[in-house]
Amino acid sequence: MSKLVTIYGGSGFVGRYIARRLAKEGWRVRVAVRRPNEAMHVKPYGTPGQVEPVLCNIRDDASVRAVMQGADAVVNCVGILAEDGKNRFDAVQAEGPGRVARIASEMGIARMVHISAIGADASSKSDYARTKALGEQSVLQFMPDAIILRPSIVFGAEDQFFNRFARMAQMGPILPVVGAETRFQPVYVDDVARAAVLGVIGKAAPGIYELGGPDVSTFRNLMGQMLDVIQRRRMIVNIPFPVARFMAFGFDMLNKVTLGLVPAQITRDQVRNLARDNVVAEGAKGFADLGIDPVSLEAVLPDYLWPYRPSGQYAAIKASARNLRQG
Repeated sequence: MSKLVTIYGGSGFVGRYIARRLAKEGWRVRVAVRRPNEAMHVKPYGTPGQVEPVLCNIRDDASVRAVMQGADAVVNCVGILAEDGKNRFDAVQAEGPGRVARIASEMGIARMVHISAIGADASSKSDYARTKALGEQSVLQFMPDAIILRPSIVFGAEDQFFNRFARMAQMGPILPVVGAETRFQPVYVDDVARAAVLGVIGKAAPGIYELGGPDVSTFRNLMGQMLDVIQRRRMIVNIPFPVARFMAFGFDMLNKVTLGLVPAQITRDQVRNLARDNVVAEGAKGFADLGIDPVSLEAVLPDYLWPYRPSGQYAAIKASARNLRQG
């Protein structure tokens, strides 16, 4: 019988790519999510019955244990960018990974892959970065041979970074950003999935890997690259950090007053993170140690941002027609 992997958060942005790759490797894949009915898109990744979404709440021991029964490996992809209801940073990103690791250890599961993030730091003022580090510590406490992956900003068709700013660029002549000179090292989502699969199948040495793409760019330059792809001219305006903190405070308060009905456009915690570079640390293990040659941003961005062009899918046809007229 083929081996079984349980992927916590396996229907999310990164998780779905891991699920797809493991299904191609012949594994049975159990996708553990809070709302299985909203995760049916994972079922076609394999043959009938090979990839199945199942109900799980990472905040509950019994729930985590039930979906781990019979598994040969586990992957934890659960994480949040902002707190919402009972999904607090400490519960999801610090306690959750530790719970998965502890139960995996108790059940004698040999391999665990945990998706963290570059910038994880237990002493950080950012709750996001602090809880990412605490989650790593908990994982290694119970599963010392785990593989921990720390990606920089992840891009791909379903990302919430370039898609979000491309939508904003459709709305007006100005594109506001916080931390325009902060550096990022964007990494393709499927490259992160390739690294995770190597960990699951036992072809990656235990340890922490920082994953960044081949290029390092400032936030401003990334937005310029995105605007070139969607063929729109916009003024990129940097919002100074003191102003951004004030705005984020207002958004946070509005979110609380409306009991979450009005989502915060940016939070104070996100502003803290945007003040720090998000690149692979010197000397850190990374893609080279895994034998992976990461894909560049320019090779992928046009494949999924074309809907934001003024002419959408017809942009290339219109450009070709203009060239014919001019010729």
